[in-house]
Amino acid sequence: MTSVAAARRKLALSRFWAEYRRNRAGVAGLVILVAAVLLALIAPLFIGEEVTSVVKSVGPKFAPPSLSEPFGTDESGRSILLMVWWGSRTSLLIGFLAALLSIVIGLVLGVAAGHFRGWAGAALMRVTDWFLVLPSLVTALVLAAILGGSTWTIIMAIGITTWPSTARLIRAQTLAVEARPYIERSKALGGGHWHITTRHVLPNVAPLLLASTTLEVASAIVTESTLAFLGASSNRTSWGTMLRASYDFGAATQGAWWYILIPGLAILAVVMAFTLVGRALEAVLNPRLRRAA
Repeated sequence: MTSVAAARRKLALSRFWAEYRRNRAGVAGLVILVAAVLLALIAPLFIGEEVTSVVKSVGPKFAPPSLSEPFGTDESGRSILLMVWWGSRTSLLIGFLAALLSIVIGLVLGVAAGHFRGWAGAALMRVTDWFLVLPSLVTALVLAAILGGSTWTIIMAIGITTWPSTARLIRAQTLAVEARPYIERSKALGGGHWHITTRHVLPNVAPLLLASTTLEVASAIVTESTLAFLGASSNRTSWGTMLRASYDFGAATQGAWWYILIPGLAILAVVMAFTLVGRALEAVLNPRLRRAA
């Protein structure tokens, strides 16, 4: 039985990849995404946090791109290339963990609201609606200011304010799954709440959740950059803090266009990659979209 199950999983993965690689935009996004993650992971092997130190910088201030400094330098003579490389670790870490927190909260509350009918499900949805109408960026900014500036507080602030849309999506899928006949048979055979949610609901919402996660990571990276630009930073170098520094030190008036453009392009490329991968996953995992394509 184990070998049969393994063979089925292998066949399913091969079919998934065959469908996915037909989506050229999704493949391009995956290549960019893998490259960005690998560069962030290997950064400590080649550079250290000293590249962000103002004291140890030796380059000229606001030097334009050249052979020695391909992306130019900032107001302290630090290499923009090395700072963007090192800052990718913070931006991607916050993006992944904030999206994970948001997805976990949305998954638990969404499945619970869809599975438990009556006052319990209604109460959970009213809480979700209340969070949904709150301006997420303003709420995250207030939470970050209250909790203090650190990487974990930024992750908490983003994750706590972005889960409602995921919860509503998961609830709708849970209701659709539990309306199927085999759920009634499972209940008649004595299947409890835990059995139904873990054996029937979660496997059916997992594909939707996977596609949603990639889009949540993109949104979290943009939110982190926005919060950093507004002053609620993690006290670590990220693409958002670089944009804030370029604004504080007047990079635009100094003509240092590279100081603004390079971090902005890094954010744009990674967010676009996550979006392309998410859309491709949604098209592959959703039979209706696959038939339409």
